[in-house]
Amino acid sequence: MFYHASQVKDIKELEPRISNHGVPLIYFSKKRENVLVYLSNAVEKYCKETGFEYSGTWSKWGPYGFEKDGRQRLEEYYPDALEKTYKGVSGYIYQANHIEISDFEVQIPDAATSRLAVRVDGCEFVPDAYEAILEAEKKGLITILRYHEMSDRMREWNARTIKQEYEAMQDHPEYRHFLKGNFPSLFPEKSHCTASFMAKDTDK
Repeated sequence: MFYHASQVKDIKELEPRISNHGVPLIYFSKKRENVLVYLSNAVEKYCKETGFEYSGTWSKWGPYGFEKDGRQRLEEYYPDALEKTYKGVSGYIYQANHIEISDFEVQIPDAATSRLAVRVDGCEFVPDAYEAILEAEKKGLITILRYHEMSDRMREWNARTIKQEYEAMQDHPEYRHFLKGNFPSLFPEKSHCTASFMAKDTDK
């Protein structure tokens, strides 16, 4: 079984979309719990909530890594990041029994991609993504590194990475807005926006 998360309702056939990789693909995971993170995009949500107008393609925010045992680890890079991103957000997890797996390697555990359209074989409505994430943690399917648990060394690395990403994303004002709003201490001259890795995901 392959899983794909989206906020779009009633999809009958998933279609490839161009993502951060610049290649038309549909992204899947063989683990349901691993797609929960894609039910909300922190960049898009923050910008819309703060009235930031943007008509381009939204940058993706992928706050996760993996434990040595292969479990997905969600990471909070700013206070209450998971709750702010996922609480009250609903969405859908689409299931496909079979996909034509592409030769594009995403180098993410249990992930798969398809260059071709994929028929939907099942769908699960998720009423609250945050509650679903906490339930997956409770069952031991994923782990969560909360902001207050972050080591000083990781905080230093995070600060460097955020500043580097801000400089590199000159063509994405929405991502810069997001970073400044969630890391105001790193951008004291202005205020307002969060950060780390660009994730990959497509809708429909």
